[in-house]
Amino acid sequence: MIRVLLLAGVLAAANIAAAESVYRWTDAQGKIHYTSEPPPGTPANAVRPRTSSVAPQTAPRAPGAPAATAVPVVMYATSWCPYCAKARAYFRSKGIAYTEFDVEKSGTAHAEFKKLGGRGVPLILVGRERVSGFSELAFEFALQKASR
Repeated sequence: MIRVLLLAGVLAAANIAAAESVYRWTDAQGKIHYTSEPPPGTPANAVRPRTSSVAPQTAPRAPGAPAATAVPVVMYATSWCPYCAKARAYFRSKGIAYTEFDVEKSGTAHAEFKKLGGRGVPLILVGRERVSGFSELAFEFALQKASR
């Protein structure tokens, strides 16, 4: 049952990235909002989730590093989190493609994060496996488990 819920979360995150736009706009009081539709007549900028720029098949790898994964990796994060930065650096060094959603900048991403039981960042989904926080060992274990 847990695996089904995690798979649903990954699929929902993929749908967010593919189908749903998030807009950033500022109201008359100067407050910034993130919504699925901008108010009529209000200038708004479409916000896209951050994704890695490394393609799995062309990513440079460190000597002895495992090949990039075909298992989808999704990270719910914030821009200021040091563990999120560690995860980004790790993914980059290993050539792992991932999709990142900033839970502070996207209301939709925040809602998905909460549905997944998120309490702290980063929350990383590796296929159907979940990693709360970041450690290389925990991520590699989840990757191995998800690849079976």
